[in-house]
Amino acid sequence: MSTNTVVPSELNSSTALLKGLRNTSNSEAARSAANTDRSGYTPPTLPDGVVYAESIQDVVEAMKLASELRVPIVPRGAGTGLAAGASAQAGEVVVDVSRMNRILSIDPVEQLAVVQPGVLNAEVNAAVADYGLFYAPDPASTAICSIGGNIATNAGGMWCAKYGVTRESILALKVVLPDGTLLQTGRNTIKGVSGYDLNALIIGSEGTLGIVVEATLRLRPRPFQTATVTAFFPDVEHAAQAASAIIAARLQPSVLELMDSQTVEAVDAMLGTNHRARGGAFLLAQTDGYGAYLEQDVLLEAIKPYATSHERATDDAHATELVTLRRQAIPALERLGTVSIGDVGVPRNKLAEVVAGLEEISARTNVPIYTVAHAADGNLHPMIVMKHGESITSGPAKKALGDMFYLAKGLGGTLTGEHGIGLLKRDWLKDELGQTSIDLQHRIRNVFDPQGILNPGKAI
Repeated sequence: MSTNTVVPSELNSSTALLKGLRNTSNSEAARSAANTDRSGYTPPTLPDGVVYAESIQDVVEAMKLASELRVPIVPRGAGTGLAAGASAQAGEVVVDVSRMNRILSIDPVEQLAVVQPGVLNAEVNAAVADYGLFYAPDPASTAICSIGGNIATNAGGMWCAKYGVTRESILALKVVLPDGTLLQTGRNTIKGVSGYDLNALIIGSEGTLGIVVEATLRLRPRPFQTATVTAFFPDVEHAAQAASAIIAARLQPSVLELMDSQTVEAVDAMLGTNHRARGGAFLLAQTDGYGAYLEQDVLLEAIKPYATSHERATDDAHATELVTLRRQAIPALERLGTVSIGDVGVPRNKLAEVVAGLEEISARTNVPIYTVAHAADGNLHPMIVMKHGESITSGPAKKALGDMFYLAKGLGGTLTGEHGIGLLKRDWLKDELGQTSIDLQHRIRNVFDPQGILNPGKAI
């Protein structure tokens, strides 16, 4: 706390909070930089200020004072979220944990790493690579997204079909609750069932139950070898059928990513490549372990009836080049306009049906939809791209987003696989969960945050 005595009655609550803490700013530049995420949503106003936390104690003091003054707090990490979960507006103060960015320890024997929430996903893998280990959750935004944000949304990524999403790689957490209490969840052992699983409850809660200030990550042995292949298809429906055929063949690729033709065109335009000329859809697959190349052969046999061509990576540099095509999808689309990234999930044998449905929605609403998918687990990212200045949260774009959800729901699917609800998807949450579940989750949230000050209006 600062040495200045703050008299709340002389100041509004947000100002009193900012003056009572160190490392804060209410400059327009600071508030503008912290008012939204990568979702494309822009709040109508700026937050009242930003607290730049550098330690657990900074977050504890911020939440204690926020609880005392009843100031709404929006937690923020790298700001790469895609559902407006870190958006903030007038009357709210942002607690930014991006400066808490140290890897505190690595235990190569127990295969653990203890990190602060602001550490970037890719930094963890760079740090543990020398030990022959890796951290499995691997969002396409791995170079810019932070561990704290991954935890908030239970992020997945390209490797999650084989190795699981974030929840499967977090053993323990330190969490600051809305009243400033420091909570320890989980344990440092792989197994353990004492009490309710508060660790799993915090993961995916989108910053509504507490602020993660430290995480113990489960690491895994780096695969002995990885085999990479890309294939092209006449259209996206054939690519989706091929992905389903891979699963039906009882294969478990570590990566299986799908992109439609217009997304490939956008990436070509950015990278100066010409992949679109090879087909109307793209599939990237990786198999790993001692039998990686044997498994790759079986995979290629499974997709042969659908593919027009395929290409095997000849070395690590070639594999990186092929993977880059998929990783650059979102940056390529952001060059075209404002992007709203869908996040629906369907049973894996429904992939062809859902991509056909997305094409119908685009034609009917006249809204451009570009589709990529984590095909091995049925999680699709249909991306709406509107011209700069056109709304992605109302009008045709919102209608298309809602239609995507009902399409997925009708196929036995879900509204979000890994990006969370945030602000952008709350309109459809009740239709998926039902009122009984919504009511129970509100009661759980109220136990953690009876004043309703932490990330108000988000998630449930």
